[in-house]
Amino acid sequence: MAGNDWINSYLEAILDVGPGLDDAKSSLLLRERGRFSPTRYFVEEVITGFDETDLHRSWVRAQATRSPQERNTRLENMCWRIWNLARQKKQLENEDAQRKAKRRMELERGRREATADMSEDLSEGEKDVSSHGDSNRGRLPRISSLDAMETWACQQKGKKLYLVLISLHGLIRGENMELGRDSDTGGQVKYVVELARALGSMPGVYRVDLLTRQVASPDVDWSYGEPTEMLNPRDSNGFDDDDDEMGESSGAYIVRIPFGPRDKYIQKEELWPYIPEFVDGALNHIVQMSKVLGEQIGSGETVWPIAIHGHYADAGDSAALLSGALNVPMLLTGHSLGRDKLDQLLKQGRMSKDEINNTYKIMRRIEAEELSLDASEIVITSTRQEIEEQWQLYDGFDPILERKLRARMKRGVSCYGRFMPRMVVIPPGMEFHHIVPHEGDMDGETEESEEHPTSPPPIWTEIMRFFSNPRKPMILALARPDPKKNITTLVKAFGECRPLRELANLTLIMGNRDDIDEMSSTSSSVLMSVLKLIDKYDLYGQVAYPKHHNQGDVPEIYRLAAKTKGVFINPAFIEPFGLTLIEAAAHGLPMVATKNGGPVDIQRVLDNGLLVDPHEQQSLATALLKLVADRQLWAKCRQNGLNNIHLYSWPEHCKAYLSRIATCRQRQPQWQSSSNEGLDNHETESPSDSLRDIKDISLNLKFSLDGDKGEDVESLMSWSKGAPKDAQKARPSDKVDQSSSKYPAFRRRKHIYVIAIDGDYEDGFSDIVRRIFDAAGKEKIDGSIGFILSTSYSMPEIQSHLLSKGFDLHDFDAFICSSGSDLYYTSLNSEESPIVADSEYHSHIEYRWGGEGLRKTLLRWASSITEKKGEDEEQVLVPDEEFSTNHCFAFKIKNQDKVPPSKELRKSMRIQALRCHVIYCQNGTKANVIPVLASRSQALRYLFVRWGVDLSKMVVFVGECGDSDYEGLLGGVHKTVILKGVCNTALKSLHGNRNYPLSHVVSLDSLNISEVREGCNSSEIQSIVTKLRGSKA
Repeated sequence: MAGNDWINSYLEAILDVGPGLDDAKSSLLLRERGRFSPTRYFVEEVITGFDETDLHRSWVRAQATRSPQERNTRLENMCWRIWNLARQKKQLENEDAQRKAKRRMELERGRREATADMSEDLSEGEKDVSSHGDSNRGRLPRISSLDAMETWACQQKGKKLYLVLISLHGLIRGENMELGRDSDTGGQVKYVVELARALGSMPGVYRVDLLTRQVASPDVDWSYGEPTEMLNPRDSNGFDDDDDEMGESSGAYIVRIPFGPRDKYIQKEELWPYIPEFVDGALNHIVQMSKVLGEQIGSGETVWPIAIHGHYADAGDSAALLSGALNVPMLLTGHSLGRDKLDQLLKQGRMSKDEINNTYKIMRRIEAEELSLDASEIVITSTRQEIEEQWQLYDGFDPILERKLRARMKRGVSCYGRFMPRMVVIPPGMEFHHIVPHEGDMDGETEESEEHPTSPPPIWTEIMRFFSNPRKPMILALARPDPKKNITTLVKAFGECRPLRELANLTLIMGNRDDIDEMSSTSSSVLMSVLKLIDKYDLYGQVAYPKHHNQGDVPEIYRLAAKTKGVFINPAFIEPFGLTLIEAAAHGLPMVATKNGGPVDIQRVLDNGLLVDPHEQQSLATALLKLVADRQLWAKCRQNGLNNIHLYSWPEHCKAYLSRIATCRQRQPQWQSSSNEGLDNHETESPSDSLRDIKDISLNLKFSLDGDKGEDVESLMSWSKGAPKDAQKARPSDKVDQSSSKYPAFRRRKHIYVIAIDGDYEDGFSDIVRRIFDAAGKEKIDGSIGFILSTSYSMPEIQSHLLSKGFDLHDFDAFICSSGSDLYYTSLNSEESPIVADSEYHSHIEYRWGGEGLRKTLLRWASSITEKKGEDEEQVLVPDEEFSTNHCFAFKIKNQDKVPPSKELRKSMRIQALRCHVIYCQNGTKANVIPVLASRSQALRYLFVRWGVDLSKMVVFVGECGDSDYEGLLGGVHKTVILKGVCNTALKSLHGNRNYPLSHVVSLDSLNISEVREGCNSSEIQSIVTKLRGSKA
């Protein structure tokens, strides 16, 4: 866009054209703003938040018009367009106000209902707990000295922790990071790499894996296609290296998991359909690495990750699924949040909500963030502002309810199944060991000597050429030319304060530019305003504004400002964190910063400057003058910053990070022993012991992924029921070696067919199953292929239906029932029940299950949904007590049209801090509410983690549509066969519950997914399956 000279002419033209407007139009303008000020009107209603490019084009046409009448007509139309934009903005503001009012009502109602369910009132002490759960009493002490850090380090020795970090988008490598290459390769990439590197150097941490996407594309460097990259530790990490803790697999690594298009680098908005594929690949890596670490440092006992940490929404979604599959704690860092971005985009008025969703996949992102909150133990933020102004926009986090729950937990009082993630402020770490604060000044140089003179860095010369007196203290601002950064107010404050101008120079580092005309409209507007202010106050020789600098110049710019005994300023209206303030402090620069956002926390820690109201120009000038003029205050602030800067170092960050992880309730696969205190891994099972009381069954069995046999143990029936060993006898069911009968039958199969056909089982289900059986052919007979039935029905319903249709339960190796909340295996013992439940699966999905508290809330919700039947009201949802289980609360739906979407119920439960999955199923006649870590797709991953069933060897058969959890069965490394014409009536009634299209969840173009025509025979199914099994997606 061209320069902004047109703005002044435009505003003058508005004044000139005033008489040309008829009275009606003028009165509308006056009513819109009261006393009409064109300048104020234009800046507040157009420049702020709206794209003025079209208006500029109109002005160019008007300016080129020679006819006064036509020119006035064009300007009149432009005035109307401005008025229309103002109306549009006011409409958006009203809609925003309505949304906020509705949300307040929902939150208040949720709090009331949650409080009513919790029997005990809060005491005064509980009311004093901070809104995000960090009371002063409970806050972990900071490390304030090197001695304290060494003491803490000694306490960690002997631990050998395994940590997994996930960051999916962008291009990630350990060295020569291409920061700024695109919008996805920025600060988050640098942060996660440095975090992994720093954690890998911490005492007690044996291995850190940073999982990301493998990109083997000709458009990017070959290094991004390498499966593994070791992150070399920095030269100085504050700890003595201990060679005894080093091992073959120790250290920090970038592990690249292939998923999505193999030869294409894609933006983060396009990654969503491939998340399940990443989860399966990452799960395989983690399981294999845990076994390797078990051999190296765990005395043969699997070493599971101590935590899985997702960064950003896409990695948070992945971490939630991995955390559930492995039953280990999850951490989350949002970096930037979808709801906040959606609000800002709506306020700008340039795109509708649908356009925003299509462009940014924003609703898919928001749901991923909500799911991440459901599963997270801890959410790590940089500032309190992020908690109070961004995370509280989410259904899954309410500061007030979180405070109440935290207080009850501290008192040991029941929360009735309610959970809230713990919000923790841990500022990002930085590397300071390479920074040497400048001790000289412009008059006395201490770093040079006459024998070895050094030339100043080029950027110094570039900046100092602007100044008539370069020896004056430098006020340094480093920010892009954005209205939110408030640079114009800084220039005004400097220009109007003569004492400040006489004492100091001003340096503005405003990004890089070649031609102002080629900059974006917003940036060029700010830059032109700055240049005009420099001219207005005649600041030539006192203000520097270089056109170019590179990333390596930034430390030198800080050094130059410190050399002149200058001050760093951040005048932004709101600063989420303020990393530049920490960088400046590390170089010995005192600061003046906005009092809104992250600088408040930084000043509390560093105590190296002054906070100001960025809207008050005089406050800015006064604070700057105070620091520049008072040498003692300047020296004190500088020294405070240098003394306290280590609190933002990576060792300090990692210490706080690991200390928080230590407060998590440690979870791991339930068949894994929770103790590492030298118990004998080959200890035999006591006949009367239950699974919860004995050693890890998987270790007792000593099985591996390829089915190696271990020591003699009992059958699965014995494991689940704790029956005496001599009461168990193997029952032959296939032509296989009966020595393998100690394992579930599917462990012997080369392939697994998962039948996940939804809908009404009376409508052709048995015929479809027989066709699938026939498609397996000889492989079914010889036992090469096994079958698993995955369904929303309960086990009694399945058993009754299969027997009535002439099936044998032993036709299936396992049953995933009640929408994934129950798991059964076929029993090999003829004297017992033909099926047996995997009790450890319930322990695996138990996390954050609301139990009785959730059930009471659901019953209250169900009773509130009624419809008129004459003079009476009839309940639309009725509890299905017969087929409900401990981990699945089932409801019958009498009228689908009267039932709210499942997303509304899920939202209501989240607001009340109840975590669950709501699934509408069986063609909309039933609703199942199950644990948040349970699902039919997660049950398949559980089979891989516990029994080593290869997910890539599974073929999942689904209908054209299905239950509202249908999409979870489509993606991943398994093969999927979609049977056209099957269960196609549920599409509208069930999947209208989603906020986003199916294409945002799964890629139907995947080589792992294929369709067969409606009414296909077994031969066609066999042909499609053979093709899928032979493909390498």
